[in-house]
Amino acid sequence: MQTPRVVVTGMGTINPLGHSVAEFWKGAVAGKSAIAPIERFDASKFYVKVDAEVKGFDAYDYMDPKTADRNPRAVHFGVAAAQEAMTHAGIDMNREVRERVGVAVACLAESDYIVKQSDIMVRRGPRRVDPLFIARSGPSAPAMQIAMLFGAKGPNSSPNSLCASGADAIGTAANFIKLGHADVMLAGGSDSTLSPVGIAGLDILGALTRETDHTKACRPFDANRSGFVFGEGAGILVLESLDHAKARGANILAELAGAAWSFDAYDQTAPFPEAEAYAMKDALARAGFTAADVDYVNAHGTSTRLNDPTETKALKLALGEHAYKVPVSSTKSMIGHAITAAGATESIICIMTILNGVIHPTINYETPDPECDLDYVPNVAREAKVDVCLTDSFGLGGENSCLVFKRFNG
Repeated sequence: MQTPRVVVTGMGTINPLGHSVAEFWKGAVAGKSAIAPIERFDASKFYVKVDAEVKGFDAYDYMDPKTADRNPRAVHFGVAAAQEAMTHAGIDMNREVRERVGVAVACLAESDYIVKQSDIMVRRGPRRVDPLFIARSGPSAPAMQIAMLFGAKGPNSSPNSLCASGADAIGTAANFIKLGHADVMLAGGSDSTLSPVGIAGLDILGALTRETDHTKACRPFDANRSGFVFGEGAGILVLESLDHAKARGANILAELAGAAWSFDAYDQTAPFPEAEAYAMKDALARAGFTAADVDYVNAHGTSTRLNDPTETKALKLALGEHAYKVPVSSTKSMIGHAITAAGATESIICIMTILNGVIHPTINYETPDPECDLDYVPNVAREAKVDVCLTDSFGLGGENSCLVFKRFNG
């Protein structure tokens, strides 16, 4: 039996640049930054002063008040993005075998909520803790709520590989289809761990920028980069087997041609280029491509002192001399790092790049770094025909997930 090909038929997102794929793409191509001073909480006692928040979002626009009130912000984002993706895909669940439609959406537990519940227990006693604590704080909450919304009774999973989770979930969903467990999968990530305790922990680790000028806070691959900017949001793709998509006359946006994983087994925080390169090469090999076939790389590109030169070295290891010829850009330069949602929103960028023939810029790139000497598409978008796109996602602690999208040619 031939392994099914996996195609993308729908996309949805909520992120700091917009509440839809169209808004997101427009802002990204324009090089618009969504990074701003922290408004979510009083940051006067924090060294970190900027983040990338989703503004103007109302959960009641996407779900009934009871569901909205009972669920954390990450669920709100995930449900909203999934609704856009399913509408975009044109899937009618009344015509689907519900046991053949699944969900794989990554998420992290909402740390601020856990801290508040712990405080309630200490101050008011164990009988005052939220009875929905486990359901609300679990990383599976968005996947469960999305599945219940659409009545999707197929595989339901919430992969957790930290910053690689969104791409991990998409690759995992593709494997559910390839292994014959599902015809359709909603896949991606949703994250709202942007909170006082989250920022405090990452700041102590030295991962976040303390730059006070929000207009230049995130500057991937620049010599003056000083750490990543915490973000939030969600990105969801609708994946289908090619046969299923054709049978229902779907508009196919792109093909997910390859997915691969690796683990550094090296350090709790420092990345390892050889392991990252392995995931890149394996994803390309599974897609049936060589390094020379890659037209664009959407980088992990966090703007940290360690990640950017390591990823640059990994790209050279994976692509050889072609690494110097292929455009590379970082979406995080505009929307920050949404942790478990990052790989999913960046996958959307890859598909939009293929469809529109435009590569968005890496903004705030001013001073070259000798260790980061590739073409990072600095500051201004570039027209280019892109048929094959590699996207990198590297999780804190060494979890790597890489995806290859290609133009659909029937």
